[in-house]
Amino acid sequence: MTETPPAPGPAPGLTPIPVLLYHAVMDDPPAWIAEFSVGPRDFAAQLDAVVASGRSPVPVSTLVRHLTHRAPLPPRPVVLTFDDGFADLPGPTAEALAARALPATAYLTTGALTPGRTSLLPPAPMMALGQAGLLGAYGVEVGAHTVTHPQLDTLRAPALHRELYDSKRALEDVLGREVAHLAYPHGYNSAAVRRAAARAGYASAVAVRHALSSDRDETYRIARLIVRRTHTVADVASWMAGEAAEGERGRVAPFPDSLPTLGWRLYRGARARVRGPEFAG
Repeated sequence: MTETPPAPGPAPGLTPIPVLLYHAVMDDPPAWIAEFSVGPRDFAAQLDAVVASGRSPVPVSTLVRHLTHRAPLPPRPVVLTFDDGFADLPGPTAEALAARALPATAYLTTGALTPGRTSLLPPAPMMALGQAGLLGAYGVEVGAHTVTHPQLDTLRAPALHRELYDSKRALEDVLGREVAHLAYPHGYNSAAVRRAAARAGYASAVAVRHALSSDRDETYRIARLIVRRTHTVADVASWMAGEAAEGERGRVAPFPDSLPTLGWRLYRGARARVRGPEFAG
């Protein structure tokens, strides 16, 4: 589904910042996304754990201003993000966030939310692109997650540009304002993809990396932690403490790509040249 986890190791001198990645929040999600979904009750309990931790919730844009301009961050920040744009997002999920005064950032896959367009995402209940404007009232800023949700590091330059530029433009047309932040589908990226994101006008991009971010993270591959259905409130509390959840590897970004990650990228690139773009579930 995502990048290969890094090898464990210390990261001295870095201040850990948890950046959590959610997908669907529903009791009965489609099988393909079930592992990466949480039920509404568990979601509420996890949000309560974030509040109880005393961390200061901020959207991605606040973290990015610190990474790029060293703008001040509040004490012990935490960032909540949501990928794809499932149907729950502009309704009960956004309401649960707003009820706790928790800002967030949502990255929307425009092709999956637009009538007449297609994406590589399998069928699922999705919000409509026109609902993107509703999210701001709940304190949720909007970023792009490409048009079709491809593995960006396997695309040729023209296709890569279309995915980055067209999704940004579609969201800006709906919102009437700039969309400055990007999430790489599956977290997959490369130096070439990161340069393309900057050229397309994005101020930042989030990856996955299965690690805590930090006050020194890379602006175009900010580390996130995927919240899975198996994660507990205790796991979220560990992340809020700047530690790994039980049974997970603990690392703080930035760090170089591991050899398995580099090898997996080469394999996927070769496979894409034969099969074409595909979902990496």
